[in-house]
Amino acid sequence: MKDEINAPSSLGKRSVNSAYHANEKGYYGEFGGAFIPEMLYPNTEELRLNYIRIMEEPSFKQEFDQLLKDYVGRPTPLYFADRLSKKYGTKIYLKREDLCHTGAHKVNNTIGQILMAKKLGKNRIIAETGAGQHGVATATVCALMGIECVVYMGEIDIARQAPNVARMKMLGAEVRPALSGSRTLKDATNEAIRDWINNPVDTHYIIGSVVGPHPYPDMVARFQSVISEEIKWQLKEKEGHENPDYVVACVGGGSNAAGAYYHYLDDTNVGIIAVEAAGKGIDSGESAATSALGKVGIIHGSKTLLMQTQDGQITEPYSISAGLDYPGVGPMHAHLFRSGRGEFISITDDEAMTAGLEVSQLEGIIPAIETSHAFAIFDYKKFKKDDVVVINLSGRGDKDLQTYIDYFRL
Repeated sequence: MKDEINAPSSLGKRSVNSAYHANEKGYYGEFGGAFIPEMLYPNTEELRLNYIRIMEEPSFKQEFDQLLKDYVGRPTPLYFADRLSKKYGTKIYLKREDLCHTGAHKVNNTIGQILMAKKLGKNRIIAETGAGQHGVATATVCALMGIECVVYMGEIDIARQAPNVARMKMLGAEVRPALSGSRTLKDATNEAIRDWINNPVDTHYIIGSVVGPHPYPDMVARFQSVISEEIKWQLKEKEGHENPDYVVACVGGGSNAAGAYYHYLDDTNVGIIAVEAAGKGIDSGESAATSALGKVGIIHGSKTLLMQTQDGQITEPYSISAGLDYPGVGPMHAHLFRSGRGEFISITDDEAMTAGLEVSQLEGIIPAIETSHAFAIFDYKKFKKDDVVVINLSGRGDKDLQTYIDYFRL
């Protein structure tokens, strides 16, 4: 297995005729594209014209692969969850992205994008963050490369994710609060876009999810595709075949899910399950279940499914998880939902918190609250005894301990 572990990443190679990957214009079916003000056109066009060429350069691949191995700690394990499997009567494997440096999958993408920024001659980085994991991952790679870093974060998220704010500052990043709107992820993204418009020449915007204008959804998915690439050979080693019966991931914007699904998108023998945050209930008025509540609209430069009022005003999302309270979803996931390729399940705060505690006590792994939503599906979806179910354990729960403490009165 040594050769496979050290094999270079494919950086998201795909079939030209794929039905579920982005086409050359950045569309997944009817979703995607680049709906941007004229002032942003030079920024995105520079990236669009160069990102695939740069990713295919041998020197880029070599540096990306080396950093994933020696700095991030890849490959991450594919762990058979024995006690969880026995409880639910199926074979459950956990893809341990929580063991990545910084504690989540986000660093796969920030490593790729910081290298991309250097190739494009950028010397300043901006980012948005909700749960703080993408902000920490961005601050980390900026420290690694000695590049100025500004992270925008909603005022509410700054308060509920204080440990991650401290980590970003310790890594040398400036954390700027978003004080408008719901003061969460959507508003942090708005502020980052304004910054980018005002600093088009020297600044690269590292978007943390498969959202935003083309080429971001495709580029981020390619960097995260290392997840499913590893699952394939790891599952072959453990089960004798590359394909699970189901791949499960939580979806906010959807980068961890895009990475887990990537190499299985066109193989309809593999079931795709996306788990969204229902908040206090789909019909409660406090939810982030885009598949259930969203209509076609445009947010942050992309046509996708979006929670909005009858007259097109964006509805404020809610989730106990800071990483899932986004009013839209990446265009890949909108297409997976609308086409029927993906099965979408909405999980409430209470269900997610209970599932997170269960995983902690059955497997000795405290998951991020985002990921805990994915573990709550077993009350909704029944699997066969011999089904192989891979759950992408996208992040560790250290950042959420205070929320767990308050919820369970620990």
